[in-house]
Amino acid sequence: MTLSPEDRRRRAHEALDRLHERVLAHDMDGFADVFAPGGVMEFPFAPPGWPILRGREAVREYVRDYTDNVDITAITSQTRHETTDPDVLIVEWEVDGTALRTGLPYRMRYVNVVRVGAEGIESLRDYWSPLAAGHALGRLGELVAMQEGTQ
Repeated sequence: MTLSPEDRRRRAHEALDRLHERVLAHDMDGFADVFAPGGVMEFPFAPPGWPILRGREAVREYVRDYTDNVDITAITSQTRHETTDPDVLIVEWEVDGTALRTGLPYRMRYVNVVRVGAEGIESLRDYWSPLAAGHALGRLGELVAMQEGTQ
């Protein structure tokens, strides 16, 4: 069955809704389940050597311990930009929470470029600030070393 462009756009928004609901529910298995079996998640602003996640199970493994490190309590803002491709959304969003290891506030802004297909998220490019994350999580030195290629 071929979906209309409106139905494909709705499917993309619904997938993003599920993804954000799972983050707020601290359900990282459910987060991974929103991805297509061959879905890809990548982090273009991450330091060199950061993984590109290929496949739902790679996403699942990557986010498995996320809630042990960060307690996201709210999505404080969100703007979705539709593109000429009904399967692609650009999302600006901000979360509020606590970095559990340090007790510091975790306020992070993201820009995601998300492509959704029949089986879920096919690709998610996650643009975030390694500097802000590293500071909140107490890993700034490690991230700087990765950027400099010394780790």
